[in-house]
Amino acid sequence: MTTQVHSDSIAKLQQALAPARQQLVAHEVYKSLHSLDDLRVFMQHHVFAVWDFMSLLKALQRELTCVEVPWVPRGNPATRRLINDIVLEEETDVDPEGNPASHFELYLRSMHECGADTAPVEQLLAALAQGASVADALAQANAPASVQAFVLDTFRIIDSGKPHAVAAAFTFGREDVIPDMFRHLVHDLNQRFPGQLDTFTYYLNRHIQLDEEVHTPLAQQMVRDLCGDDAQRWEESQQVAVGCMQARVALWDGIRADLSKA
Repeated sequence: MTTQVHSDSIAKLQQALAPARQQLVAHEVYKSLHSLDDLRVFMQHHVFAVWDFMSLLKALQRELTCVEVPWVPRGNPATRRLINDIVLEEETDVDPEGNPASHFELYLRSMHECGADTAPVEQLLAALAQGASVADALAQANAPASVQAFVLDTFRIIDSGKPHAVAAAFTFGREDVIPDMFRHLVHDLNQRFPGQLDTFTYYLNRHIQLDEEVHTPLAQQMVRDLCGDDAQRWEESQQVAVGCMQARVALWDGIRADLSKA
């Protein structure tokens, strides 16, 4: 009976997300990438979302597993397995040659291959390594306003201290919708730039495969485990998930606006 209640709660959450999800999947930005210059603009914005995704993931690992010494068992073993499986593939997946690489590192390699400017996101990483706050690092990197708003929204959720909210952002703001978003890009890129974006196409296809077949089912189970029978947690998770969709739409709007200026 409890499993059925949780499944109904997931279905209700997905139903509430449907309008924002449709707006995101059907966004005009995908049809606006007419040239490699356009794609470079897209990647120079999107790379920050690829980076802050890892902070969402590591926040969950910090909350749901023990990453301290001395080690003690923490939380539900099944949930620990879920999050560690996802961390393994996101932080140490394989590149096209079979070498270990995080998805963020694959994305940077894709940017280098197509001539996109990686200096801003590298400046962000350098500032963070020197102890800057996320907000200050974004400012030092001169990240676009839409990027700064998106990333700061992600860290607002991380800093909420609510693992179920972070799990909802991770699951429904990222893993669940990414395959549908990336399918648009893969189809268009293969049509427009055959053989010119091999690593980026590999990255997109890898995400579609992992997120759809493996990560989304695992992540949904994580939300079920963290929300349980708590109606308030389910409501908060729904609000966070809708907000994440809207934040992504705003990020895409920012990219579209920059493309229009070119």
